[in-house]
Amino acid sequence: MKAIFLDQDGTLVDDIPFNAEPRRIRLVSGAGPALRLLAGLDYRLFVVSNQSGIAHGCFGEDAMGPVADRLSDLLFREQLSLDGFYYCPHHPLGTVSDYAFACACRKPSPGMLLRAAHEHGIDLRASWMIGDILHDVEAGNRAGCRTLLIDNGNETEWRLGPRRLPTRIAPDLYSAAMLIARHGEDR
Repeated sequence: MKAIFLDQDGTLVDDIPFNAEPRRIRLVSGAGPALRLLAGLDYRLFVVSNQSGIAHGCFGEDAMGPVADRLSDLLFREQLSLDGFYYCPHHPLGTVSDYAFACACRKPSPGMLLRAAHEHGIDLRASWMIGDILHDVEAGNRAGCRTLLIDNGNETEWRLGPRRLPTRIAPDLYSAAMLIARHGEDR
């Protein structure tokens, strides 16, 4: 099985910092057609999201169930299904002691992707990680995926390195899907 790993905020949904309110979650423009194109190419869809708002006390971990349900509902309306929802509640500078530590799941670490691959039998070399910052790219590269950076202005550090170079760059999710489709045709 091959997968598309999607960062959540700024990639799949509009970026509202520390938002865990389901009613405020909206798919980015063009997400439906983009993900239908990828699903038509037999990619399974997974969200892998850093949720440091939990570690910082902005909301509880119990908020993630309704967020996952909202994403599933929005994708269902687009005739799509979400095959997995993974999140990291940790942050080393968090204020909630149970979550205030460095971990193997927080991007740029590849933990969420590796866990999803193990649980779902995903071929990481045939898969893509799509995100809007270089931490997403690094996590995908470290997991062994191809990577795509959505250059929508959310990356502000631009600390480049060998693991932080994306396979492709696109301005939005629909363009990303088109590049992935063309990448498969070029093989």
